[in-house]
Amino acid sequence: MASQWHSLVSQKLFLARTLLGQLDRPTAQNEEHAPNEAEKALCREAMIQGATELLLRSRRLLLVMIARLYQKRSDEPSTLDDLARAIGEEPSEVNGLREIEHRTGSWWNHLDQLEMAQSRPPTTRKTVSTDNIIAVSADSGPDRSATALLKTLNAVKHFADDLEEQHSEW
Repeated sequence: MASQWHSLVSQKLFLARTLLGQLDRPTAQNEEHAPNEAEKALCREAMIQGATELLLRSRRLLLVMIARLYQKRSDEPSTLDDLARAIGEEPSEVNGLREIEHRTGSWWNHLDQLEMAQSRPPTTRKTVSTDNIIAVSADSGPDRSATALLKTLNAVKHFADDLEEQHSEW
């Protein structure tokens, strides 16, 4: 049963990787409709947000996969706390994820930042004028570059694959 969930997690990660792979490809142009810069930017943003949503979905499905490994067939945890409550103990998987969650710069933290940024409207930026020439660097949000997203994707994939391998040995 958990293998099916591992396949679903892997599928979401594969689709996210496919979207990210499209970011650097030149846009196909036909003579009737060559995309302008605004259309290119729109497509790029759609691919980044789509890949981000797939990454976030894969993390949630990873938690469900762990619940299934512990024979919790009806639980669908969406947080680590939900997973710990569903299982009723702190197995090594939950402890491992908690360690990752608390590690600065981890894939879990990157996904948290992406989720927060994607779930809120963009912050309004102050314009530079002579009145406010002294500026403080503003938080520009999480790194949404293809490189950063692929790094996170690979880390999630590695975690899911390791988990599947460990439990398939039992």
